[in-house]
Amino acid sequence: MELLCLEVDNIIRASPDPNLLYDDRVLQSLLTIEERFIPQYSYFKCVQRDIQPYMRRMVATWMLEVCEEQKCEEEVFPLAMNYLDRYLSVQATKKCHLQLLGAVCMFLASKLKETRPLTAEKLCIYTDNSIKTQELLEWELVVLGKLKWNLAAVTPNDFIEHIVRKLPLPKDKLALVRKHAQTFIALCATEFNFALYPPSMIATGSVAAAICGLQLDSVDQALRGDNLTDQLAKITNTEVDCLKSCQEQIERVLVSSLRESRVGRKGQEEQDQSSTPTDVRDVNLQ
Repeated sequence: MELLCLEVDNIIRASPDPNLLYDDRVLQSLLTIEERFIPQYSYFKCVQRDIQPYMRRMVATWMLEVCEEQKCEEEVFPLAMNYLDRYLSVQATKKCHLQLLGAVCMFLASKLKETRPLTAEKLCIYTDNSIKTQELLEWELVVLGKLKWNLAAVTPNDFIEHIVRKLPLPKDKLALVRKHAQTFIALCATEFNFALYPPSMIATGSVAAAICGLQLDSVDQALRGDNLTDQLAKITNTEVDCLKSCQEQIERVLVSSLRESRVGRKGQEEQDQSSTPTDVRDVNLQ
């Protein structure tokens, strides 16, 4: 008798659960607990002495590149940055350990969100073998302890579906709006200023920026200007002025990122998969 195996190389993703997406109690629960998972202050002022904001940004950019190259779920990178910020807010860390911490946070986030998590060996390769597998596994327990094993953090991605389903968006544009909003969320995760914002505000601002960027406000009167802002503010109980400010900051980050990307493409040679960006190595060596 032959056994038929249904396993394929393609990774099967879970489908959205309508029982969760269409129950407003889920959204209200997320709004209630979201502040438990964000730093309450700038840890650069009162906890970290060796690490500077630009170092966090370098490591965050490297982490984003790893997640993109490994085709991780969209939730992995923002969740990993949440772990990194929460750890740095309670534990003084040497700059030579920052990339190791970033690798550990990706390791943990991928375990929670991925069907096939990133392996310790692969993450070590992405650091140009500057860290060892055993070192990463030891730090995994340290980070888990500091996070009190509370890994199911609320991130901006958790709000996207709840927000877009309440807007009068064309069905053929829903996937595009989600993709653009997730891109904005990832960009926000690289900037420390957004680490102190409620995830719901970042998600709402990202959706607003996505709709405006795609010029969908020309499709429906309800998606134009103040109408859109008022709707989004009501969905997540966000102050209108705060939402507008957040959206403007997100758009500025996008412009800055595109400018840096153009400059980087002019002078940067292609790097091998196993290499670590020079600026991240500089953080380790400074």
